[in-house]
Amino acid sequence: MVPALSPRQQLRLLMTQPGIVPTLAPHDVFSALVMVQSGLRCLFLGGFGTSASLLGLPDLNLISVSEMADAVRRMTARIPVPIIADGDTGHGNLQNVRRTVELFEAAGASGILLEDQVTPKRCGHFPNKPVVSAAEFAQRIQTAVQARRDPEFVIFARTDARQTLGLDEALERIRRCVDAGADAGFVEAPQSLEELEKVPRSLPIPMLANMLTGGATPIVPLARLGEMGYKFAVAPVESLMVTGKAVRDLTRAWLEEGRVDNVANAAMPFAELKKLLRVDELLENGS
Repeated sequence: MVPALSPRQQLRLLMTQPGIVPTLAPHDVFSALVMVQSGLRCLFLGGFGTSASLLGLPDLNLISVSEMADAVRRMTARIPVPIIADGDTGHGNLQNVRRTVELFEAAGASGILLEDQVTPKRCGHFPNKPVVSAAEFAQRIQTAVQARRDPEFVIFARTDARQTLGLDEALERIRRCVDAGADAGFVEAPQSLEELEKVPRSLPIPMLANMLTGGATPIVPLARLGEMGYKFAVAPVESLMVTGKAVRDLTRAWLEEGRVDNVANAAMPFAELKKLLRVDELLENGS
Protein backbone atom coordinates (compact mmCIF):
# COMPACT_ATOMS: atom_id res chain seq x y z
CA MET A 1 0.00 0.00 0.00
CA VAL A 2 1.44 3.37 -1.06
CA PRO A 3 1.44 5.82 1.87
CA ALA A 4 -0.52 9.02 1.35
CA LEU A 5 1.45 12.15 0.64
CA SER A 6 1.65 14.68 3.44
CA PRO A 7 0.18 18.13 2.71
CA ARG A 8 3.71 19.55 2.25
CA GLN A 9 4.57 16.78 -0.19
CA GLN A 10 1.29 17.48 -1.99
CA LEU A 11 2.25 21.13 -2.33
CA ARG A 12 5.70 20.35 -3.68
CA LEU A 13 4.12 17.98 -6.20
CA LEU A 14 1.58 20.61 -7.29
CA MET A 15 4.45 23.04 -7.86
CA THR A 16 6.16 20.65 -10.27
CA GLN A 17 3.11 19.47 -12.20
CA PRO A 18 1.94 21.33 -15.33
CA GLY A 19 -0.92 23.79 -15.14
CA ILE A 20 -2.12 26.40 -12.70
CA VAL A 21 -3.21 25.60 -9.15
CA PRO A 22 -6.52 27.34 -8.33
CA THR A 23 -6.87 28.28 -4.68
CA LEU A 24 -9.15 30.30 -2.43
CA ALA A 25 -8.64 31.88 0.98
CA PRO A 26 -11.05 30.45 3.56
CA HIS A 27 -11.81 32.66 6.54
CA ASP A 28 -12.43 29.78 8.93
CA VAL A 29 -12.36 25.98 9.09
CA PHE A 30 -15.96 25.60 7.92
CA SER A 31 -15.39 27.60 4.73
CA ALA A 32 -12.19 25.59 4.17
CA LEU A 33 -14.15 22.34 4.47
CA VAL A 34 -16.63 23.49 1.83
CA MET A 35 -13.81 24.51 -0.51
CA VAL A 36 -12.01 21.18 -0.22
CA GLN A 37 -15.24 19.22 -0.58
CA SER A 38 -15.87 21.21 -3.77
CA GLY A 39 -12.53 20.18 -5.25
CA LEU A 40 -9.76 22.59 -4.28
CA ARG A 41 -6.38 20.95 -3.67
CA CYS A 42 -4.62 23.87 -1.99
CA LEU A 43 -5.74 26.79 0.21
CA PHE A 44 -4.31 30.11 1.39
CA LEU A 45 -5.04 31.25 4.93
CA GLY A 46 -4.91 35.02 4.59
CA GLY A 47 -4.55 37.64 7.25
CA PHE A 48 -7.54 39.58 5.88
CA GLY A 49 -10.04 36.75 6.27
CA THR A 50 -8.63 35.53 9.56
CA SER A 51 -8.63 38.99 11.11
CA ALA A 52 -12.19 39.63 9.91
CA SER A 53 -13.46 36.26 11.09
CA LEU A 54 -11.61 36.08 14.40
CA LEU A 55 -11.59 39.74 15.44
CA GLY A 56 -14.09 41.52 13.22
CA LEU A 57 -11.26 43.88 12.27
CA PRO A 58 -9.46 44.77 9.01
CA ASP A 59 -6.11 43.56 7.71
CA LEU A 60 -3.92 46.13 9.44
CA ASN A 61 -1.57 43.79 11.33
CA LEU A 62 -3.98 43.75 14.28
CA ILE A 63 -3.96 39.97 14.56
CA SER A 64 -1.04 38.59 16.56
CA VAL A 65 1.34 35.88 15.39
CA SER A 66 0.02 33.55 18.09
CA GLU A 67 -3.58 34.11 17.01
CA MET A 68 -2.62 33.44 13.41
CA ALA A 69 -0.70 30.29 14.35
CA ASP A 70 -3.73 29.06 16.31
CA ALA A 71 -5.88 29.63 13.21
CA VAL A 72 -3.41 27.58 11.18
CA ARG A 73 -3.50 24.78 13.76
CA ARG A 74 -7.29 24.62 13.79
CA MET A 75 -7.42 24.46 10.01
CA THR A 76 -4.66 21.90 9.44
CA ALA A 77 -6.20 19.61 12.07
CA ARG A 78 -9.27 19.20 9.85
CA ILE A 79 -8.11 19.97 6.30
CA PRO A 80 -6.10 17.34 4.35
CA VAL A 81 -4.76 19.62 1.61
CA PRO A 82 -1.84 22.08 1.83
CA ILE A 83 -2.47 25.30 3.76
CA ILE A 84 -0.22 28.25 2.88
CA ALA A 85 -0.41 30.78 5.69
CA ASP A 86 0.03 34.55 5.61
CA GLY A 87 3.02 35.55 7.71
CA ASP A 88 2.65 39.27 6.90
CA THR A 89 5.94 41.05 7.63
CA GLY A 90 7.10 38.33 10.01
CA HIS A 91 5.50 40.34 12.84
CA GLY A 92 8.60 42.38 13.68
CA ASN A 93 12.36 42.06 13.37
CA LEU A 94 14.35 39.07 12.11
CA GLN A 95 13.92 37.23 15.40
CA ASN A 96 10.16 37.62 14.98
CA VAL A 97 10.43 36.32 11.41
CA ARG A 98 12.20 33.24 12.72
CA ARG A 99 9.57 32.68 15.40
CA THR A 100 6.71 33.16 12.91
CA VAL A 101 8.15 30.46 10.64
CA GLU A 102 8.68 28.12 13.59
CA LEU A 103 5.13 28.63 14.87
CA PHE A 104 3.48 28.20 11.46
CA GLU A 105 5.53 25.12 10.65
CA ALA A 106 4.75 23.55 14.03
CA ALA A 107 1.06 24.35 13.48
CA GLY A 108 1.05 22.26 10.31
CA ALA A 109 1.21 24.88 7.56
CA SER A 110 2.71 23.73 4.27
CA GLY A 111 4.11 27.14 3.46
CA ILE A 112 4.25 30.79 4.45
CA LEU A 113 4.01 34.15 2.69
CA LEU A 114 6.37 36.85 3.92
CA GLU A 115 6.29 40.40 2.57
CA ASP A 116 8.35 43.56 2.40
CA GLN A 117 5.94 46.06 3.93
CA VAL A 118 6.93 47.92 7.06
CA THR A 119 5.29 46.98 10.34
CA PRO A 120 2.35 47.44 10.84
CA LYS A 121 1.35 46.26 7.36
CA ARG A 122 -1.74 47.05 5.30
CA CYS A 123 -3.88 45.00 2.97
CA GLY A 124 -2.07 44.73 -0.37
CA HIS A 125 -4.71 46.75 -2.24
CA PHE A 126 -4.94 49.56 0.32
CA PRO A 127 -3.15 52.86 -0.50
CA ASN A 128 0.01 54.19 1.15
CA LYS A 129 2.01 50.99 1.69
CA PRO A 130 5.62 51.81 2.63
CA VAL A 131 8.11 48.98 2.17
CA VAL A 132 11.46 48.15 3.74
CA SER A 133 14.66 48.18 1.73
CA ALA A 134 15.33 45.40 -0.77
CA ALA A 135 18.24 44.22 1.37
CA GLU A 136 16.08 43.97 4.48
CA PHE A 137 13.41 42.07 2.56
CA ALA A 138 15.94 39.57 1.26
CA GLN A 139 17.23 39.18 4.80
CA ARG A 140 13.71 38.34 6.00
CA ILE A 141 13.47 35.60 3.39
CA GLN A 142 16.94 34.27 4.18
CA THR A 143 16.03 34.15 7.87
CA ALA A 144 12.83 32.27 7.06
CA VAL A 145 14.71 29.72 4.95
CA GLN A 146 17.20 29.17 7.76
CA ALA A 147 14.42 28.87 10.35
CA ARG A 148 12.41 26.10 8.69
CA ARG A 149 13.08 22.57 9.86
CA ASP A 150 11.27 20.67 7.11
CA PRO A 151 12.82 21.33 3.67
CA GLU A 152 9.39 20.64 2.12
CA PHE A 153 7.98 23.77 3.84
CA VAL A 154 7.54 26.39 1.10
CA ILE A 155 8.67 30.01 1.47
CA PHE A 156 6.73 32.55 -0.63
CA ALA A 157 8.34 35.97 -1.07
CA ARG A 158 5.72 38.69 -1.53
CA THR A 159 6.56 42.23 -2.54
CA ASP A 160 4.28 45.27 -2.28
CA ALA A 161 6.84 47.55 -3.92
CA ARG A 162 4.89 47.98 -7.17
CA GLN A 163 2.69 50.73 -5.77
CA THR A 164 5.40 53.08 -4.55
CA LEU A 165 8.57 51.99 -6.39
CA GLY A 166 7.32 50.53 -9.69
CA LEU A 167 7.14 47.10 -11.27
CA ASP A 168 10.82 46.81 -12.18
CA GLU A 169 11.82 47.31 -8.55
CA ALA A 170 9.25 44.74 -7.47
CA LEU A 171 10.66 42.20 -9.92
CA GLU A 172 14.21 42.88 -8.79
CA ARG A 173 13.18 42.31 -5.18
CA ILE A 174 11.79 38.88 -6.02
CA ARG A 175 15.04 38.04 -7.83
CA ARG A 176 17.00 38.94 -4.70
CA CYS A 177 14.67 36.74 -2.68
CA VAL A 178 15.30 33.86 -5.07
CA ASP A 179 19.01 34.25 -4.30
CA ALA A 180 18.08 34.21 -0.61
CA GLY A 181 16.31 30.86 -1.01
CA ALA A 182 12.63 31.68 -1.72
CA ASP A 183 10.71 28.81 -3.31
CA ALA A 184 7.88 30.87 -4.83
CA GLY A 185 6.99 34.51 -5.34
CA PHE A 186 4.15 37.00 -5.37
CA VAL A 187 4.16 40.51 -6.83
CA GLU A 188 1.16 42.19 -5.26
CA ALA A 189 -1.16 44.47 -7.24
CA PRO A 190 0.09 44.68 -10.85
CA GLN A 191 -1.95 47.50 -12.31
CA SER A 192 -2.48 46.43 -15.93
CA LEU A 193 -2.76 43.34 -18.07
CA GLU A 194 0.70 44.05 -19.46
CA GLU A 195 2.20 44.13 -15.98
CA LEU A 196 0.37 40.96 -15.03
CA GLU A 197 1.84 39.20 -18.08
CA LYS A 198 5.36 40.46 -17.42
CA VAL A 199 5.66 39.10 -13.87
CA PRO A 200 5.91 35.33 -14.49
CA ARG A 201 7.93 35.84 -17.69
CA SER A 202 10.55 37.78 -15.74
CA LEU A 203 11.06 35.48 -12.76
CA PRO A 204 12.50 31.96 -12.38
CA ILE A 205 10.26 30.60 -9.61
CA PRO A 206 6.56 29.65 -9.37
CA MET A 207 4.47 32.80 -9.06
CA LEU A 208 1.12 33.61 -7.44
CA ALA A 209 -1.54 35.84 -9.03
CA ASN A 210 -3.96 37.61 -6.69
CA MET A 211 -7.41 38.03 -8.26
CA LEU A 212 -9.04 40.39 -5.75
CA THR A 213 -12.50 41.48 -6.86
CA GLY A 214 -12.50 45.28 -6.80
CA GLY A 215 -8.71 45.50 -6.42
CA ALA A 216 -6.03 47.20 -8.49
CA THR A 217 -5.24 44.19 -10.67
CA PRO A 218 -7.34 43.26 -13.74
CA ILE A 219 -9.35 40.07 -13.27
CA VAL A 220 -8.18 37.34 -15.64
CA PRO A 221 -9.64 33.80 -15.94
CA LEU A 222 -7.63 30.91 -14.50
CA ALA A 223 -6.85 29.41 -17.89
CA ARG A 224 -5.35 32.69 -19.14
CA LEU A 225 -3.28 33.09 -15.97
CA GLY A 226 -1.91 29.61 -16.57
CA GLU A 227 -1.02 30.56 -20.13
CA MET A 228 0.82 33.60 -18.78
CA GLY A 229 2.94 31.29 -16.65
CA TYR A 230 1.45 31.63 -13.17
CA LYS A 231 1.52 28.55 -10.96
CA PHE A 232 -0.99 29.71 -8.29
CA ALA A 233 -4.05 31.95 -8.40
CA VAL A 234 -6.08 33.02 -5.39
CA ALA A 235 -9.29 34.96 -4.79
CA PRO A 236 -8.34 36.27 -1.34
CA VAL A 237 -11.43 37.77 0.34
CA GLU A 238 -14.33 36.58 -1.78
CA SER A 239 -15.43 33.98 0.78
CA LEU A 240 -16.03 36.87 3.17
CA MET A 241 -17.89 38.83 0.51
CA VAL A 242 -20.33 36.06 -0.40
CA THR A 243 -20.76 35.01 3.23
CA GLY A 244 -21.50 38.59 4.25
CA LYS A 245 -24.25 38.91 1.65
CA ALA A 246 -25.75 35.51 2.52
CA VAL A 247 -25.93 36.28 6.24
CA ARG A 248 -27.37 39.73 5.52
CA ASP A 249 -30.07 38.21 3.29
CA LEU A 250 -30.86 35.65 5.98
CA THR A 251 -31.17 38.32 8.67
CA ARG A 252 -33.36 40.57 6.54
CA ALA A 253 -35.69 37.67 5.71
CA TRP A 254 -36.03 36.85 9.42
CA LEU A 255 -36.76 40.45 10.37
CA GLU A 256 -38.96 41.39 7.42
CA GLU A 257 -40.76 38.14 6.60
CA GLY A 258 -40.63 36.34 9.95
CA ARG A 259 -39.20 33.17 8.38
CA VAL A 260 -35.93 32.08 6.79
CA ASP A 261 -36.81 28.74 5.20
CA ASN A 262 -37.20 30.33 1.76
CA VAL A 263 -33.63 31.62 1.95
CA ALA A 264 -32.25 28.47 3.56
CA ASN A 265 -33.91 26.15 1.04
CA ALA A 266 -31.77 27.73 -1.67
CA ALA A 267 -28.61 27.08 0.35
CA MET A 268 -26.79 23.93 1.53
CA PRO A 269 -29.31 21.31 2.71
CA PHE A 270 -29.21 20.40 6.40
CA ALA A 271 -28.45 16.77 5.51
CA GLU A 272 -25.40 17.87 3.50
CA LEU A 273 -24.31 20.18 6.31
CA LYS A 274 -24.40 17.28 8.77
CA LYS A 275 -22.44 15.08 6.36
CA LEU A 276 -19.78 17.76 5.90
CA LEU A 277 -19.39 17.98 9.68
CA ARG A 278 -19.30 14.15 10.01
CA VAL A 279 -22.25 14.07 12.41
CA ASP A 280 -23.31 10.45 11.79
CA GLU A 281 -19.73 9.18 11.72
CA LEU A 282 -18.87 10.81 15.02
CA LEU A 283 -22.10 9.64 16.66
CA GLU A 284 -21.43 6.06 15.56
CA ASN A 285 -17.86 6.13 16.82
CA GLY A 286 -18.96 7.65 20.13
CA SER A 287 -21.79 5.23 20.79
